[in-house]
Amino acid sequence: MHEKIKKAVFPVAGLGTRFYPASKAGAKEMMPVVDKPLVQYAAEEAMEAGIETLIFISGKSKRSIEDHFDRDFSLEKHLVRSRKSQALARIQDIVPPSINCVYIRQPLPLGLGDAVLQAEPVIDRDETFVVVLADDLIDAPQGSGCTKQIIDVYHKNPDPDCCVCAVEEVPSKDVHKYGIVNAQPADNRSAQVWPVQDLVEKPSKKEIVSTMAIIGRYVLHAGLFELLKKTPKSVDGEVQLTDAIRQYAQMHSVLAAHYHGKRYDCGNVSNYLIANIEYGYKRPDIRQHLDRYFESRQKQAESGSKPKPQQ
Repeated sequence: MHEKIKKAVFPVAGLGTRFYPASKAGAKEMMPVVDKPLVQYAAEEAMEAGIETLIFISGKSKRSIEDHFDRDFSLEKHLVRSRKSQALARIQDIVPPSINCVYIRQPLPLGLGDAVLQAEPVIDRDETFVVVLADDLIDAPQGSGCTKQIIDVYHKNPDPDCCVCAVEEVPSKDVHKYGIVNAQPADNRSAQVWPVQDLVEKPSKKEIVSTMAIIGRYVLHAGLFELLKKTPKSVDGEVQLTDAIRQYAQMHSVLAAHYHGKRYDCGNVSNYLIANIEYGYKRPDIRQHLDRYFESRQKQAESGSKPKPQQ
């Protein structure tokens, strides 16, 4: 019998060096896509999947994340006095009262595996939980976010201790940036779920086993913590989560699940900007301004003149 998955871990201690100087004194996960920070999109996806406890593994200069998910009564009073009811509703709805938020500091920047390990004190011994990386913004059908999709895969597997990694095909030139899985379809490729034979973190050309990359969504079992404690650091001094899952796969079922949706790697500046444009187009009040701007850009390209400022 599979127990309900109630806890989600959000590793948010990364330095965000690709966004310097914007993230020098703040959390990269608080960078907004339109009018919500990345970490809020991640939290909403988890809560949509039935998660009840949000566990944030934070680090230096990450206090803004805690403040964002906390109540700000002085601000709420100001908005009430100012009769800004819509703004008030938006900040009060960030986290429902039924959701618990836990904040744990990662003492040293020792990688994703070490960040996940910091959650051990608040995860029960035989508990299954999810890990959500806010950098990977995934636009999926309403009510069926990526986290819910992989939780559904977990519940359909007979092994209650199994792990599930969300995966997608990536260009061969980008394989070295990801954890890569070697997985064979159980029956046919249309199933979209495959048993994992092996995993390699950021493989060299000689180590490439496929172009199926793990992206930032995992269903993990608490048994992984003991493996993380014994996992040697990589050449860059970090504990790699992929290495621990590789060991776990020798004892339990690990599945690769191809999710439905479009991913934006918002740890990359150009992809982050694209995400803002795409999510802006979802908003009718913003779409018209974007249309006018790009029409102006097109006319500029055709005439060689400078675009007029948007009003």
